[in-house]
Amino acid sequence: MNKLKNVFSIPELRQKIFITLLFLAIYRIGYYVPLPFINQQRLAELMSQSAGGAFGRALGLVSMFSGGTLSQAVIFTWGVMPYISASIIFQLLASVYPPLEKLQKEGESGRKKINEYTRYATVPICIIQSYLLVQFLMSPNQQGGALYLPGYNGAIHWITAIATLTAGTMFLMWLGEQIDEYGIGNGISLIIMAGIVSRIPQATSMLLFDPSKSTTFLGIKIPALKESILTLGGGTGSDVSFEKLLVLIFLFVAVVVAVIFITKGQRRIPTQSAKHVRGRRVYGGTRQYLPLRVNQAGVMPVIFAGSLLAIPAFLFGFLARISDAGFFFSLQNAFSRGSGYLYNVSYIAMIFFFCFFWTAIVFNPKDMANNLKDFGSFIPGYRPGKRTSEYLERVMLRITYVGAAFLAVIAVIPSIITTTLDVNPIVASFYGGTGLLIVISVALDLVQKINSHLVMRNYPGLTDD
Repeated sequence: MNKLKNVFSIPELRQKIFITLLFLAIYRIGYYVPLPFINQQRLAELMSQSAGGAFGRALGLVSMFSGGTLSQAVIFTWGVMPYISASIIFQLLASVYPPLEKLQKEGESGRKKINEYTRYATVPICIIQSYLLVQFLMSPNQQGGALYLPGYNGAIHWITAIATLTAGTMFLMWLGEQIDEYGIGNGISLIIMAGIVSRIPQATSMLLFDPSKSTTFLGIKIPALKESILTLGGGTGSDVSFEKLLVLIFLFVAVVVAVIFITKGQRRIPTQSAKHVRGRRVYGGTRQYLPLRVNQAGVMPVIFAGSLLAIPAFLFGFLARISDAGFFFSLQNAFSRGSGYLYNVSYIAMIFFFCFFWTAIVFNPKDMANNLKDFGSFIPGYRPGKRTSEYLERVMLRITYVGAAFLAVIAVIPSIITTTLDVNPIVASFYGGTGLLIVISVALDLVQKINSHLVMRNYPGLTDD
């Protein structure tokens, strides 16, 4: 309690926290602003019918990674997904396109320029994605009736809907930048985290409660617990039995502990500073450590891999719906989350790729070796310069394998839970894998930034004993 009191006793930190909460509240309000001209009731019925299918799982995965909601037609439907897509494109280009590579090496000024290009690229990406979504919503051949309101299917209505979706994404991108500048934490990551946390009550309700039965308390209807949970060995099919609930609780605790352990895990490399004499005093010669994070790439490989793998499922699902061809249905099922080996193998391969790719971007062993040399430090047993650089690269390569393997295991846990325990994919995604990984990683980063403010003002940190 005293630590929380210290947090709010610092005026600047208190202001940053309140501004961040205000911006996140504005983001959540956008979830209740519907897209014009769309029959929201008909759309809800269609999405509820496909929620357990491959198409619904793909939409749920994209929504989780983007902070949006593809199961509803609102102004923030796409979330920050177009911005994430643009970021992936420019991160890839920066490693193969010399002008962007040069900009990246210029430090803060180059990073700002690349971010500016990313923002520009977000607009056409969002327009293209919005056009495809509006085409799906405005198609008059939807089974069971059209998704648009009668008389609102003209060109002006298409343009208005596309412009609204694009403006919503650009507003979210701007909101994330305002959090970066005036709030605390990474704005885009906090938006994604807020979108995931907002879905946890729904997942909990689906896991524990039976909507068809309810009790009344003080005039308020409260859903009753599922009978399969109350009896040992109860439950059939997708019902959650007491044993399944225990497994999910164990996985929840295990994932939380593992994520914290790996995220904060470090490989400490001993360094020695050279001795030098000034007058009668000897300076240097101290022994220190160079900490290398086990999971250097953080949660970004999971977000990148999941976002890219959602594109084939969404595209093949769209083609299957407009052509009614069995070939596209087969491809859609093959690339849908939780559908089998092809998706899981592709997911793991892309996570490993993005782990090594992202680590190569954020960690340069040659620059690190030169910095050690410039400060008069060295790694015992290795000469400064090339030998030190090769050693750091070899160590980072080994620990990146561990970090990538950990992320891959966490990412495929929901698919394993869905197929082996016959648990709803929405429940599995929040209580055993990627969603939990993102929330914990962003929360740890937020706590670390709050700690830096406290320590800078001589207050004990939130994690200090």
